Amino acid sequence: MSAVDDALHGLRRMIASGELAPGQQFPPEAALCEQLDVSRGSLREAVRMLGALGVIESRHGSGTYVSDLSAEKIIGALALTVGLMPFEGVLDMYEMRRVLEGHAAAQASARMTPETEASLTELCVLMEESSDPELASEYDARFHDAIAVLSGNDTLVHLLRVFRARSRAYQLFDLPEGQDLRAQSDAAHRAIVDALVARDPGAAGTAATAHVAQTERWLRQYRPPAVPGLR
Repeated sequence: MSAVDDALHGLRRMIASGELAPGQQFPPEAALCEQLDVSRGSLREAVRMLGALGVIESRHGSGTYVSDLSAEKIIGALALTVGLMPFEGVLDMYEMRRVLEGHAAAQASARMTPETEASLTELCVLMEESSDPELASEYDARFHDAIAVLSGNDTLVHLLRVFRARSRAYQLFDLPEGQDLRAQSDAAHRAIVDALVARDPGAAGTAATAHVAQTERWLRQYRPPAVPGLR
């Protein structure tokens, strides 16, 4: 293990244990170096690495602080690495999405309101009527994100955002079979909304899981090329 690794793991232990709490300012650099038995250079590199992960904030003229460690910052930083996953990794990711999207829909079913029903229905209509693949992809992401938000689990919301952002690089509806695939996808969205409106967690979870599994099957079958810049 290198000296930078020693510094990195030492800081992680201090933060995970609560010794350095969210929002707390770091001790003086010299004191940290002595405590972790590392050089200033190794400590600064470890701080830089944790900063890239949203764990640490450097405030000009004030010092270094532990961030609020929110799900948005910590999980959002995964996008830096998830965005590098090759196609096979994206397919593996869909196995996790099946479970997570299904759970989110099941939880959301108990929190449906007339307003959320109207919003989700409107997004279905926008997806069905859009002739712009990129815009349709945006409506699709908003549809699934709204359901995740409705689930009430902030960590789940941000994790699924990272997964969806990577998935959107692969477009199925531009393929020769795209119109048929899109019609099936639109019908699946309607089935999810119907189950949510019925306040049926089992049906909502099943509909969402089936929809993600359907998309996964299409990706495995057609293996579309990545669309540059579409996220």
